[in-house]
Amino acid sequence: MNRRLVTILLAAFVVAALCSVLVYRLVGTRIAAAKPQPSTRVVAAARDIKIGTVLSAPDLTTIQIMGTAPKSAILDAKNAIGRGVTSSIYSGEPILDDRLAPMGSGGGLAATIKDGMRAIAVRVDQVVGVAGFVLPGMRVDVLISGVPPTTATSGGGGGNNTQVRTVLQNIEVLSAGTDIQKDAEGKPQQVQVVNLLVTPEQAQVLALASNETRIQLVLRNPLDTKVAPVEGTAMTNLFLDQNAPATKPKLTGRVAPRKKAADTFTVTVINGTTKTEDKFAAPGGKQ
Repeated sequence: MNRRLVTILLAAFVVAALCSVLVYRLVGTRIAAAKPQPSTRVVAAARDIKIGTVLSAPDLTTIQIMGTAPKSAILDAKNAIGRGVTSSIYSGEPILDDRLAPMGSGGGLAATIKDGMRAIAVRVDQVVGVAGFVLPGMRVDVLISGVPPTTATSGGGGGNNTQVRTVLQNIEVLSAGTDIQKDAEGKPQQVQVVNLLVTPEQAQVLALASNETRIQLVLRNPLDTKVAPVEGTAMTNLFLDQNAPATKPKLTGRVAPRKKAADTFTVTVINGTTKTEDKFAAPGGKQ
């Protein structure tokens, strides 16, 4: 064999061996320097859990989370058993403490009521309950229509003085009928009662409105949380001629009376073909 070729092959082998040793040491150093990530075992849902469900042992499992666990994660199942779910939890999802009702508060609708808030039932008709698509989690405005007490007692013709007002805005719907779950397909359901999440002061307003007026719920975009003043309207405004010319503004205030002219009498003197007239003031007299 050619001596030159053997020398080249031997040199290539030595270079390859040195590179292999260098790469091995470099990778080994990186692996040794890398610290293992901490892991935590937390409580998770063993199945899909609906809102209002009281948790039991079969509903729970544990999963391993790499890295730092969420701050409100539950590490022991006994801290979750017997508590109501305030928002839906899906299978395999870690259960967080702030998504469960306090211990002893039970489940169902009561568990979904936030601190300082109240749930009040509002009776609705079929048009509102079905065609309005009022479902749990949606936001509505509350309108009332009726005859104001001052108008009704004055005998001004009740039906013609009907007025409508927006009394509450951006109110959350807790449940529609007996269902506190959102419909996955968005289909309306026939309901007679809608439960709204309100403050104690708003609950008093709705209590009066439900007894004395007719309530209408108006759906709004959940992203539109602005509460703006809304001017009410009356039945008579619906029949105004929008194309009528503007009327002349009426003067307001006290109008000064015209000064009355003084009474006078006239004396006509005829002298031949000459005719003259003289006027004389006559206080208290007539012309």
